Amino acid sequence: MKPLSYFLICFSSLLLGFAFVTETQAGEKPHVVFVTGDDEYRSEESMPMLAKILKRDYGFDVTICYSLDEAGNIAPGNQKSISGLEALDDADLMVLFTRFRDLPPEQFKHILKYVKSGKPVVGFRTATHAFLFRDPKSPYKDWNNKKIAELVGQRWITHHGHFGDGHEHLTEVTIDDAAKDHPVLRGVKPYKTYSWLYHVHGGSDGHKLAGDSQPLLTGHSLKSNHQMKGNLKKFPMTNPVAWTKTYAGENGTKGRVFFTTTAHPFDFKDPNVRKLSLNGILWALGMEDKIPAQGAKTDFVGDYEPNNSGTGPKKYKTGQKPEKL
Repeated sequence: MKPLSYFLICFSSLLLGFAFVTETQAGEKPHVVFVTGDDEYRSEESMPMLAKILKRDYGFDVTICYSLDEAGNIAPGNQKSISGLEALDDADLMVLFTRFRDLPPEQFKHILKYVKSGKPVVGFRTATHAFLFRDPKSPYKDWNNKKIAELVGQRWITHHGHFGDGHEHLTEVTIDDAAKDHPVLRGVKPYKTYSWLYHVHGGSDGHKLAGDSQPLLTGHSLKSNHQMKGNLKKFPMTNPVAWTKTYAGENGTKGRVFFTTTAHPFDFKDPNVRKLSLNGILWALGMEDKIPAQGAKTDFVGDYEPNNSGTGPKKYKTGQKPEKL
């Protein structure tokens, strides 16, 4: 049970428009903290959907951190703040789905503390470019590229193009034979996504997934601007779209990492994508024994009708307060 002072601080901060966390009562179950704020792929909608399933089926303690405006409304375009990151201080898992965040030191220190601990991480799509510290004197500049790649497996490089965003499938996903028995893939079948393929590995530039990354799924681009430009030698039509790896904390502790680049808001309507994500969360926590042979349950808790991807206030649902789970 958290002290009364904690709740008073959170309430006061909410009134100022700077902090809000959504959480269950603390307990013995793992505490999973979802760090959202991507202003493109509706992480503010997909991550609460996953959190509700984890709470229902596993009783997890869940916290969701959002970017907010001064009125306390969810504002994914606010790149300068993510609320409630102090929840990471007692988290068992950080789920990262942000894009180009330029956080102040008093917020980013909680992410740094978590990573130094060597605890597990799950990342989605734009977490390859989770941060963009613009001040050339920032002590965190390495997190724009090098350090995020070391943590989640790759930095931002390029993709194969938007095209009919949300109206047609752009990537076909298949299971890697070498990984077919991996616990994260239990019950996962080949699927198609609205996500355009990210380039993360291979090609003539020699890009490689970092560290001990083990690809699980391969995506084949169904439409490619690199093909149209004759750049396939540099950026081939197939690339990993999900992998596992480890990273080392400050004391050498090895933390598990699961990452997938297929996280368009409409992708999560496919039970395969939800199953992959939930299996990945359980595996990262070292709970693969809790993943059934057919994979995690994927039934929604309530409705999941997200907005399409896209940046700016005309793309996300405005006037939305963080939901109490």
